[in-house]
Amino acid sequence: MKELLATIKENKKIAEGIWAITLTLPEKVGKIKGGQFANLSVGDDSFPLKRPLGICSVQGDDITLCYQLKGDGTRRIAEKKAGEKLSVLLPLGNGFDLGDAKNIAVIGGGVGIFPLAAVVEEHLGKRNFYSYIGFRSAGYACLEDMFARGGRLTVATDDGSIGFKGNAVQAFLNDYKNIGADLIISCGPPVMLRALKAALAGHGIATKCLVSLEERMGCGIGACLVCVCKKADGGNARVCKDGPVFGIEEVEL
Repeated sequence: MKELLATIKENKKIAEGIWAITLTLPEKVGKIKGGQFANLSVGDDSFPLKRPLGICSVQGDDITLCYQLKGDGTRRIAEKKAGEKLSVLLPLGNGFDLGDAKNIAVIGGGVGIFPLAAVVEEHLGKRNFYSYIGFRSAGYACLEDMFARGGRLTVATDDGSIGFKGNAVQAFLNDYKNIGADLIISCGPPVMLRALKAALAGHGIATKCLVSLEERMGCGIGACLVCVCKKADGGNARVCKDGPVFGIEEVEL
């Protein structure tokens, strides 16, 4: 983990309310695992806290972070231009450990697809990915090309404007008997992860499932305890430090 002053290479809108910022790092930070994240400064002293953003792509010294415009902080980031510099702390979190899995089902909803894209990119040509990514409608869809490169892709939209009409979990359930997945990885809003957990139990699917949790974070390094979640054994875990990736059975959703 290092804090660096990175140079913005590109910062652009890629879907409705969704932006991608590519930063050139001034030095190496070591291996970045798919599912890890970065804390990015807003570049304004009136916003002292960095924003936790999923790492979507790593290409040499360039990293791409995707983010949704949700408040004044992310809107300030969206105003930044190529050539400007921002402080970034990375890599953070544990990321996805795929083990020996060869056939992997990827289930993502909304902004939850961002860290999953990095997993697919990291293992291109080494694993078979079956991706199910869901959006509100066609205007919110993004990063399809990244998932398509990893294997078979199913896009789902709530309104059916493109692809499967429904959500990513439903699209997966329609297909899971045909793909022989030996691992499931997922990230999305809590309601989606709860639906996934219930669906796996309801359909008797015992395949190992790893989920990346979306939580509000302050420090990103486990000190402030803003992102504490409940574990199934009654304990607590810090999403930023102990996660954000957990076994789906480990945490309350």
